[in-house]
Amino acid sequence: MDLGLSGKAAIVTGASRGIGRAIALELAREGCDVLAAARSGQLLQELAAAAERRIVPCIADLRDPDGVARTVAAAQQAFGRLDILVNNAGATKRGDVFALSEDDWRDGFALKFFGYVRLTRAAWPLLKAAHGTIVNIVGIGGRTPGAEFAIGGSVNAALLAFTKTMAEIGIRDGVRVNAINPGAIETDRLLPRIKRYAETHGLPLDEARRRLLQEFGVARFGGADEIAAAVAFLASPRADYVQGGLVDIDGGATRTL
Repeated sequence: MDLGLSGKAAIVTGASRGIGRAIALELAREGCDVLAAARSGQLLQELAAAAERRIVPCIADLRDPDGVARTVAAAQQAFGRLDILVNNAGATKRGDVFALSEDDWRDGFALKFFGYVRLTRAAWPLLKAAHGTIVNIVGIGGRTPGAEFAIGGSVNAALLAFTKTMAEIGIRDGVRVNAINPGAIETDRLLPRIKRYAETHGLPLDEARRRLLQEFGVARFGGADEIAAAVAFLASPRADYVQGGLVDIDGGATRTL
């Protein structure tokens, strides 16, 4: 299916691995020029080499306002425009809410929440000029937070509210803003979680996987390529009437309305 993305220019953050890497490659396959931002230069170079079309690596720490400014400036210099922003960078620490430190909380908000907010604000004039679109990769913890996901759930809930806020502004300015909430996705961040579960319960890895799936209430873990395909659709003209959407892609784990 031709999504009408050929010739578009995109920024994808957290693009060196996992979901971000899959999104960058999917947009490149659809004909986009992609600025791939992350902190790992080597992984970004490997990503650029694997792309079927132009991917420009951009080493940046989006916890730093200067890193945000450099990322937007790099996209403008490389492409002369910006049509798509995919906010994806950010991981938060799990743990007992009483054991998590002030620094854990600050770091959790610094990269994911404030990184998304700063990059959205910095990129908005270019997106407005191009009648572009933003896709925020958030997470189902924003809808159904758990006791071990206090920071992540709080950050994600805030980002879902921010998505709705920017979608309302986007109606006026001609920018579409939506969010995707991935569930348990098969990336390099999932395996340590399975290992911790196995160690805690004295189980082999295969049994730990099976029990985690049961606890999540899903048939299988998701694939990063499935999230990437949804991003490409939401970023495309075929989703032109989708504004302020919060799309759960979690195998049916989220049952709240």
